[in-house]
Amino acid sequence: MNRIAPALALLALAAPLSGCGGDGGGTAGGDTTTITVLAAASLTETFTALADRFEADHPGVKVRLAFDSSATLAQQAVDGAPADVLATADTATMDSARDAVDGDPAVFATNTLVLVTPPDDPAGISRFDDLESSDVTWVACVPTAPCGRVAAALLEDNGVAAEPASLEVDVKSVLAKVTSDEADAGLVYATDAVAAGDRVRTLEIPRAGAEATTYPIATLRHSEQADLARAFVDLVTSPEGQQVLDDAGFGQP
Repeated sequence: MNRIAPALALLALAAPLSGCGGDGGGTAGGDTTTITVLAAASLTETFTALADRFEADHPGVKVRLAFDSSATLAQQAVDGAPADVLATADTATMDSARDAVDGDPAVFATNTLVLVTPPDDPAGISRFDDLESSDVTWVACVPTAPCGRVAAALLEDNGVAAEPASLEVDVKSVLAKVTSDEADAGLVYATDAVAAGDRVRTLEIPRAGAEATTYPIATLRHSEQADLARAFVDLVTSPEGQQVLDDAGFGQP
């Protein structure tokens, strides 16, 4: 299965894909059809699993996944990047791409932020407000990303005024800083902490539930494979798709 990350690579794909005609820009020898799904970075594990199931149920169809910050993906959709489905980590970002969206987006999951540290917790972090310590190096998402907006809200809610050591483009980049011991802590989604397993130690953030983020998914107007795009959305919102999301730690819509 073809996986593309980051999604900026889609821009380079625009020329060859647009020239493949009615098979959605992804044929190989005339017998394979490709659909492209733009998805928030926090959906990497679940959408990879769902893409595998979709391909198994649709012989001759390949799902190309492009993961990145929701804001980047939404802008690419608006700019007409060759894609069929868009899934973002908040409704505000989806709203910014409404000119590119076909019909009403479907909400399919929720998520909350947690604080993660390396397993040995070298900075001795036991509470969220330990981020105020000058000895703690922590990271979060850029404000334009949904994870960054939620992080900013939780920092304000909890009276934490300290500044992060860096702002990362998406939640996977935040997680990578922690798992590579480049940061003492990071603000990531609960599902990313689940996916990281024993590579991180997880602490709940006070009032995180009040700042939960909601995930919408939609087909794109310029999709050349509208039926397959709708079928992928149907899989994500189906009981089977919801079970995959639930197993990964996502909340119900």
